Amino acid sequence: MLFAATSTNVFAQANQEALESAFGRSYEFEKNGDFSAAMDPLKKVYDESSYEINLRLGWLNYNAGLFDESVIFYSNAQKLKPYAEESRFGLILPLAALGKWNEVIDLYNKILEINPNNTVAMYRLGLVYYGRKDYDKAYPLFKKVVDLYPFGYDGLLMLGWTSYFLGNYNQAKVLFNKVKLYSPNDASANEGLMLIK
Repeated sequence: MLFAATSTNVFAQANQEALESAFGRSYEFEKNGDFSAAMDPLKKVYDESSYEINLRLGWLNYNAGLFDESVIFYSNAQKLKPYAEESRFGLILPLAALGKWNEVIDLYNKILEINPNNTVAMYRLGLVYYGRKDYDKAYPLFKKVVDLYPFGYDGLLMLGWTSYFLGNYNQAKVLFNKVKLYSPNDASANEGLMLIK
């Protein structure tokens, strides 16, 4: 029994060292902007049940412009850790690059279902709706971001513009002026204020 336990520990240590080495080499290639080469060490130790390897390969494929492959690896990671936000945020990147906006919306909503106060997901989902000129859906998302971060630049600015496009000019004016407290002479806030006058 002692031999079996020792043998298992030696194997686990060798496996750990191989993984650390593969990740280390991968990071070195990535620093040089060679995303394809950064994948190679990880492919040699690939284990479909490894969340970390799938997540990393999702990122590297995305940066290499291999969006379909990125979707596969990020999806694998997401299935391995169903409550993880990082794999969903990762999966959003290639889906957005592929123009699959309905899937992007579904992922943001899933993140918000698990973590209702995730301001990054709220803000980015608000941006998707804002970009579609669906201001009624963007507004409550930006509003909640501002409720949680009342002096946050991005939330204030986007809530200001969304209010403007919904015809809530008084509210937009108040919000643009708050933006200017955060960023005096802010070009976007000044533009909004000029349009209201």
